[in-house]
Amino acid sequence: MKVVPSPYAALLARTSLTQHETLVDGVPVSWWEYGQPGEGPTLLLVHGFRGDHHGLEPVIAYLPGVHIVAPDLPGFGLSAPLPGEHSIDGYAAWLAAFAPAVGLDASVIVLGHSFGTIVVAAALADGLQADRAILVNPIAAPALAGPNALGTRLASLYYRVGALLPERIGGALLKNRLVVRGSSIVLAKTRDRALRRWIHNQHDRYFSGYAERRVVLEAFRASVTHDVTEYADRMTLPVHLVAAEHDDITFVKDVEALQRMLPDATLTVIPDVGHLVHYETPEAAAREIARFAGVPVP
Repeated sequence: MKVVPSPYAALLARTSLTQHETLVDGVPVSWWEYGQPGEGPTLLLVHGFRGDHHGLEPVIAYLPGVHIVAPDLPGFGLSAPLPGEHSIDGYAAWLAAFAPAVGLDASVIVLGHSFGTIVVAAALADGLQADRAILVNPIAAPALAGPNALGTRLASLYYRVGALLPERIGGALLKNRLVVRGSSIVLAKTRDRALRRWIHNQHDRYFSGYAERRVVLEAFRASVTHDVTEYADRMTLPVHLVAAEHDDITFVKDVEALQRMLPDATLTVIPDVGHLVHYETPEAAAREIARFAGVPVP
């Protein structure tokens, strides 16, 4: 597959990168370490649905001098699937076990993007120890009630058909490049043609990088049947919400409502961008992360 060069590659190259593999409750997990322990605060990053750690690299590129741990969620990227269901509870329990397994303690700042915000919220509500949390493009209401409710219903039908078909045919449908490209076109808001080309290439390369069909089906079901508000009253640590003005998944008004539910929360809305904050406006996202983490703003 053709690789479109990243517009953020030169910035990312400023930060050292080490790949690791660790067993977490017997499951092999691949994770990447950007920077070195002791270089500022440590951030634990949790990526979104159907992606892997690559998706958050543009944001990392704007955070030199910060120690970052970024795993591939089980069943996605290079990490092995969970033996049980890839549910929110399953991922939350895994995250709570992953953090101490790689040497992270209660001083960590945990960040989730999109689907990752639900996983992070559930893990924190169930006892994951962290100093602060950052939720980027938080899923603050049921997906079927979001700005693109029709699209979510069509996606639900698509995954249902993919589940009912025989393994080989259903698997091919779920990885169909035209469907992946259509999703990418809908989500991308930038008018920069070069940036759009790179975003589409990222989705082509990584959006179908899951281990097996059951992983993506179970994770999709989890993504549309849960949202962060279920866990809000048990998230007592400081939380910073980074929303997008034109998010296709969650209305800004729902993120504002989530802020009011959380015991200790702040909110920033990034203008002129949708659900791909991490691709289209990573510098703005990094600025919010740095400010909340107490490090020099890039």
